[in-house]
Amino acid sequence: MKKLIYIGATVLFAFLILLPLLLMITSSFFEHGVFTLHNYLNILNKNNLLLLFRSTVLSFAVATLSTLIGGFFAFTLTKTNLPMRGGLKLLFLIPLFISPYILAVSWVDFFILFKNGAQFIYGPAGVIFVLSLILVPLSIIIISSGLINVDTRLEEAGLMMADYRTTLVKIVLPLLKPAIVSSFVLSFVLAISEFSVPAFLSVNMLTTEIFMQFSAFYNYDLAVANSMLLIVICISLLMAERYYLADAPFFSVSAKSSISKKIELEKSKYPLLFIHFSYLTFAVLTPVIVLALQSFNDGPTLFLKAFTILSAVMIDSLLYAAAGAFFLLVFGLVFAYMSERDGFKALNFVLLLTFGIPSTVLGIGLIKFFNTPSLHFIYSGFWIIIIGYLGRFIFISEKIISNAVKQISPSFEEAAYISGAGFILRIRKILVPLISEGLVAAFLLGFIFSLSELGTTILVYPPGTSVIPVTVYTIMANAPQTLTSALSLIVLALTFLSLLTLYAGHRFLVKRKWGTY
Repeated sequence: MKKLIYIGATVLFAFLILLPLLLMITSSFFEHGVFTLHNYLNILNKNNLLLLFRSTVLSFAVATLSTLIGGFFAFTLTKTNLPMRGGLKLLFLIPLFISPYILAVSWVDFFILFKNGAQFIYGPAGVIFVLSLILVPLSIIIISSGLINVDTRLEEAGLMMADYRTTLVKIVLPLLKPAIVSSFVLSFVLAISEFSVPAFLSVNMLTTEIFMQFSAFYNYDLAVANSMLLIVICISLLMAERYYLADAPFFSVSAKSSISKKIELEKSKYPLLFIHFSYLTFAVLTPVIVLALQSFNDGPTLFLKAFTILSAVMIDSLLYAAAGAFFLLVFGLVFAYMSERDGFKALNFVLLLTFGIPSTVLGIGLIKFFNTPSLHFIYSGFWIIIIGYLGRFIFISEKIISNAVKQISPSFEEAAYISGAGFILRIRKILVPLISEGLVAAFLLGFIFSLSELGTTILVYPPGTSVIPVTVYTIMANAPQTLTSALSLIVLALTFLSLLTLYAGHRFLVKRKWGTY
């Protein structure tokens, strides 16, 4: 049974995700059945090289800023006795649960309140600013994980010979290098792959050029050739960090680690606390307040109009997101078990490479593969959207579950096996209850990310079907800013309401379970 499940999940994932990408790349080297580099020679022009340069520079700036800011907060929240560290960590993660285009709308609202503010936000500086704020939480997660896993004995040995500043520079930072580099690499890959923020802020980058060539000019070959530039950049960076990223501990839930040595803050405790709350007020609270003010600027009429627009697609969007989260959970659990219990470590690297494929590129590959007579039943229905969710977020789901499985001793399952329990029974009765927190976290993140996914969905959604991100984005182009803000506020409220509902349901089930026992 175990081998059958392994083979079924692997073959299905390869058919749904890997094969479309491989065929897309292969077909770009052929024209009328003849091998050619014509498509790639066409992209080596001044305009494309400038786009590549701009995309690289902007992404480098975003990765640098997010890693520096995130590194500072990761250190203070992990290595000091700052009050309310647990609550602050949760607040810092909020931007990860908000779709990038929603934050872009909120910051546009913020800057148009100032003279010449729109000139800043509608430009490269605005893209750097918004994406850096979005990716700071990711850097905090990665670098905090690295700090937690630094061997305390090495710090203590260093402190016996020098002060903490010297120990930090000579011991902690070198040990933290993999986490810092990983934060930079992932931030760079996500920034250069982002479509919605530069598109909304009217900044032309490679992702927006690929989308324009495919959707506006129907130039599939040129879009794929441009996509290869992004793929080569992203995959090259991910391969450079493959050993750390493929086995990364930073998507853990309730991870067990050594007790990290804390710096005892004295006079600087409250100034640091003020800095943290000031940043949170600016980066998290301000966008929400500005969206609310802009949405009700002309009274409730516009807000009700926005709600009417979204109500037509709200139920479908929630159902698609739930279905996407379910399949992410199932595939994530199977792949995590394969990796951690049976040693299929190469699978982690394959999923990492899939994660590095930009969303618009994934969408083009899925369209090319499934838009055929034999597979039209998938392309013309909601399944193509679910497949897009699976390709985009399976790496995150697998890492969360994998790190949860890693913390459970195999001896529990071995004892059940000796007692005669089959594979399915061992998973259902032993492993699943023990890793329930990780499974819930994987489902919640899968749901939220699926609900807000735009880059792939805007390309693959079939006629007669729509989801919230696509509806909002298409209306943004011609709608007044106040309507765009109202739409964004409703999406933001729906995201948090869904998250709270799912989490409350989980806590209710946990209490019932313990009450029964």
